[in-house]
Amino acid sequence: MSRLPGFALALLLAGSAHGVAAQAASQQVEVTPLAAPDAFTTPGRSTGLPPELWSGASARTARSVLPLLAAKSLSPAGSALARRILATGAPGPAGAGRDPALAAARGNALMFQGDPKAAAAVLAHVPGLDRSSELARAAAESALLSSDDPRACQISSGLSVGRDEVYWLKLRTFCQAIAGEKAQAWLTFDLAQAQVKDPIFTRLMGAKLAGLGNPGSASLRNGLDYALSRDLGLDLTTARPSPAVAAALATTDPGDPAFDPAAVPLDLAAFAAAAAKGRPPPDAEVMALITDTQAAEPKVRARAQAAALLALALENRLTPDTRGLMAGLSLPEGKAPVGRDLALESAGRQKLMGEAALLSLWTCAEAGPAGPAIGDRVRIVQALHAVGLDADARAFALEGLVGLK
Repeated sequence: MSRLPGFALALLLAGSAHGVAAQAASQQVEVTPLAAPDAFTTPGRSTGLPPELWSGASARTARSVLPLLAAKSLSPAGSALARRILATGAPGPAGAGRDPALAAARGNALMFQGDPKAAAAVLAHVPGLDRSSELARAAAESALLSSDDPRACQISSGLSVGRDEVYWLKLRTFCQAIAGEKAQAWLTFDLAQAQVKDPIFTRLMGAKLAGLGNPGSASLRNGLDYALSRDLGLDLTTARPSPAVAAALATTDPGDPAFDPAAVPLDLAAFAAAAAKGRPPPDAEVMALITDTQAAEPKVRARAQAAALLALALENRLTPDTRGLMAGLSLPEGKAPVGRDLALESAGRQKLMGEAALLSLWTCAEAGPAGPAIGDRVRIVQALHAVGLDADARAFALEGLVGLK
C-alpha cells in the first residue's frame, strides 16, 4: 500500500474536516426566538381588527381604563367597542403585556361588558395563573360562568399565592363539596365564615353541605354564587344577576348594538338612516342641519347643532365654508378633562387605534349607561373615525341621535 507524503495527508485530512464542518453547518436549523405571550396576544374571538391594534398605545392609559371597564356599565355603543378591542388578539401596549393585573382586568372587563365566552378563551391560555391571585380569580370566575366547575377547581388547587383569601376559601369549600369531601368542606367553610360573614353564601353552602332544609332563593352576584345556585337546582330566573352573570345566562352572543332610526326626531331621520347603513350622510341633509342651527327656537337650534356636529365629525375633509359654519356653533364642551381631549385628538392624528379606543372608553365609563355628553361624543366620533374604527364611530353617532329629543 502506497503511503502519502506528509503534506498531502495533511491536506486530505483538512479537506475532510472542512467537508464535515460544511455538512454540519448546512444541517443547522435557524431558530428564531418566539416572543413571550402577553396579556393581549390570545384572541377571545375574531374581531376583524389588525394585529397592530395596540401599536403606540400607552400602558399607563391601559392600566387606568381596563379596571373601569371591569366595573362600570357603559352605553350600548361603548360596551360594543370595549368588547371588540378587548377580544382582539394582538401584542399589547409596550411594557404592559406581561402584567398579570392587566391580564385579569382584560378578562374581567370582557365578562362585565357581556362577552364571557371571549373572556374564557383569553383566560384559558394566560400564563402565570398559579402566581397571581387576581389573575387566577378572573380565570376561575370565567370557568364558573361557563359551567366548567372542574376547571375552576383545578385553578384553585394549583394556586401558590393568596390561598387564604376568602374567595379561595369559598371556592375550595364548593370544590370539596361537589367532590364529596364533606369533612374537609365543613372545615374550609368554617375558615371562610370566620374571615368574612356572608349570609348568602352561608345559606347556600350550608344547604349544600347539610343536604337538607330549604336553601332559599338563588343568588347570582358572581360566578361562584351562580355555580352554587345551579348545583342546588334553584330557579335562576328569580334572582337579579350581575352584568357578568347576565351575559353568561344569555342565549345569544353579544352583537353590535341595534338602534332604530325611526326613534330619532323626524328632521334627523335621513342622517340616522345613513349612519345605520354605514353610508356618508347626504350633503343636502347636512346643509339642512346647518341651516336649522340658526333657528330661533332654542330646542330646535340645540338639537340641530348636536346633529350637525355628529355628522361633520364623520367627514374626512371640510371645506373652508363648512369649517366657518362649524366654528360658529355654540354647543358646549363635554365633561371630559382637557388633557384627555388633547390626548384623544393626538391619538386620532397619529392613527393610534387602540389608544383612541381606550381614551374614548375612559370618558364613556365616567359617563355611565346613558353615554357621554354630546360634546364628548362628537370628539369620540371624530377620533374613532380618524383611526379606522368607522363602524364604532357611526354607532356612537347614531346612539347620540337617538338620544336627541
